[in-house]
Parts: sequence; structure tokens; C-alpha cells
Amino acid sequence: MSTNFHSHAFAGNPLRSKTPKPEDPTSPNSALETLKTLLLDNIHEGSSPNFKVLPFRKGRPLACSSRSTDDSPPIWHLSWISLADCKGFLANSEICLSGDLFVHLGSQSEDDLDVVYWGIDVSADNNLVPELGGRQFCFVELRTLMVATDWADPRAMEELAIAGHARALLEWHNISRFCGHCGERTVPMEAGRRRQCSNEACKKRIYPRVDPVVIMLVIDKENDRALLSRQSRFVPRMWSCLAGFIEPGESLEEAVRRETWEETGIEVGEVIYHSSQPWPVGPNSMPCQLMVGFFAYAKSLQINVDKEELEDAQWHTREDVEKALTFAEYEKAQRTAAAKVDQMCKGVEKGQNFSADFNVESGELATMFIPGPSAIAHHLISSWVNRGTFNGSGMQSIQASSMSKY
Repeated sequence: MSTNFHSHAFAGNPLRSKTPKPEDPTSPNSALETLKTLLLDNIHEGSSPNFKVLPFRKGRPLACSSRSTDDSPPIWHLSWISLADCKGFLANSEICLSGDLFVHLGSQSEDDLDVVYWGIDVSADNNLVPELGGRQFCFVELRTLMVATDWADPRAMEELAIAGHARALLEWHNISRFCGHCGERTVPMEAGRRRQCSNEACKKRIYPRVDPVVIMLVIDKENDRALLSRQSRFVPRMWSCLAGFIEPGESLEEAVRRETWEETGIEVGEVIYHSSQPWPVGPNSMPCQLMVGFFAYAKSLQINVDKEELEDAQWHTREDVEKALTFAEYEKAQRTAAAKVDQMCKGVEKGQNFSADFNVESGELATMFIPGPSAIAHHLISSWVNRGTFNGSGMQSIQASSMSKY
């Protein structure tokens, strides 16, 4: 089964619209002032604009699960709560009541009502789950939700993108509490869209940052092969693309060539841009990475693996990679993860490992498989197998305009 979609996981956030004008009641600062007033006035209902809050605990968004029929797989949803629902765990915190822990996520119109969305980190509070637990809510790892998402459902993909954006912002706040210039504490500004040093002599402004990562499918054009690699942390039999961070003063194309050479000893010439993907499920020290995908054409073929970086790297024929795409039961993994979320929300978490083994229809293990459609590596590899490129709106010829040629 080869799966191609028109957007990447964590892309397509419906709340990421253009910045509204300051006088707009849904703008970050105006909405924050209204929110503070509602909190200090004990949260009167019926105020406009409406507010919805998404709590996070240790990077996990609050989620719930539902089924349309008994035979259908469960579907997860983000558990937005009202300010009234927040009252119980906000009442004991003056900081929360001041609105300083809320992060503005954006706004959109729903049923002719302007709705403003907020994220909040409640990791330090233990009262939320008992209060809301009867409604079958649970804090779920974003990676689990990523796998559990129905990739063909646009609404589900939008909710995943919102959750990714919120997690990235909240984790950025957690690691940006002190000024890197003078060491003083920083305070949130502009409804959580930036922070500022509290030192009057410094007042350095700090904005959320994105860590770019190049990810590349290295191609042997003459022999119609692709270079795939394994890391020791991979589950058994999984192979993927090469990837690496960009060094200061380095272009994207230069990073592709350097990383490929350092990890495998392969020299790369032509580098062609494919697509990019926000990746907010990396380590907490890097709240949001941007995976920038490329096709990279090899000028040499002899592999010399850097064992400190990779466990192995090998050339694979198009036929072998196509079989890996066919054998890997991504839909089975999605259903299993969705069932896990459903059990967690019911308070009965099963010890299922949905990423352990992908079986072929005959019941035999596939010799290899590649990451699922939630990862840009899948789209890079699938595009090469199907002789096309992904541009976010459909498939095009692999002979796209090159960003850089050696």
C-alpha cells in the first residue's frame, strides 16, 4: 500500500491566519485583556469573544475519544474546555488568574461567533484530571495522537496541527524562562507570542525559534536505487532517510551534502527541494523543528558508514522499496494507536506497542519497512517510488526546478 496525501502531519493549522489588527477583539493583546477581565471577575459566561482552552501536562494535550458506530475505529479529539471549566484549578494560582500562563493560539469564526483559542501548561497542578476525569479525558502523548490520526480526515489533520503548534509554543516558554544575555527572568508578552527580559537595563526580546533539519533521500540515478539508513533507536527492520541539523553559516544544500558525506561517505551533487514539515514532537530542548526535505543525487556510490551516527546504510532498489511501502500496514498501526487512546481516555491503558512489528497479509514479517505517512521521510520515499514530487497541493514530475546544482 503506497499512501500519498496532500499535506504533511502538523501542517495546515486552521488557526494560523494573518495577524489581526490591534483593535480587533480577537487580536492577541485585545483577547488577553478580555480573558484577564473574565478571570478576575470569576469567569462570567456568555462574554464575547468566546474562549476555548487546551490544557497540556508535560507536553501532552488533553484529548478524548469517540466512536460513530460500534464497528468503526475510535476517533480522538482535542478536549477544549471553557474558562468555567478552568476555574477549579485556576483559583489557587494568582499567576493563572492574571492570564500570564495562557498562550494565544489563534482564532476562527464558528457559527457566526469569533472563537479565540488558548493553550495552557498545567503540569504543576494535579487537580485537573480528577475534576474532568468523569468525562473520559486524558493527557496523551502527541506522538501517539500522531499515529492515531486518520490521515484521510482533513479535520483530524487540522486538530493534530493545532496540538503541534500549541505544544511547540508551551515547551518554548518552559525553556525560555531566563534571559540568555543577562540571566534575569523573562516574562511572557503579547499573549505568549514572545518573552522579554525583566531586567530594566536589558529588556531583551525573545521570540520562538524553529530548528531547521535537512532530511534527504539520496538517489543513485544511474542504477535506480535509493540510499536508506538505520539508527540504533529504530524499531527492528525500519529504514529511513538521512537527516541532520544545519550548522551556522551553512545553506540547506550545503547541509545536505555535508551530512550525507559525514554519515555515509557518499558525495552528493544536485540537490532538489521536495517539501517541508513542522515537527513539534522532538526533544523538549527543541520545541519545534522544521524538517526540510530534499532529493539528493549521488556522485559517488561507495558507502562508508559513520558508526557513531548510524547503525547501517545501504542502497535499495526501487522494487525493494516499493515492497516495503506495500508490506507496511500503516492503517493497522493507526487503528491500534486509536484504540490505545480510547483505552487511555477510559482509564484502561493497555500495554500495546503499536510500532513494534508490521506484518504482511500472509502473516510473515516484511524484510523492511519505512516510517509511516506522519513522517516526511515516507513522502520523500513514496514520491521517488512513484516518480513524482510532493509540493503540498499534489504530485508533480520529479524533474522539478533545482534549488542548487553542483
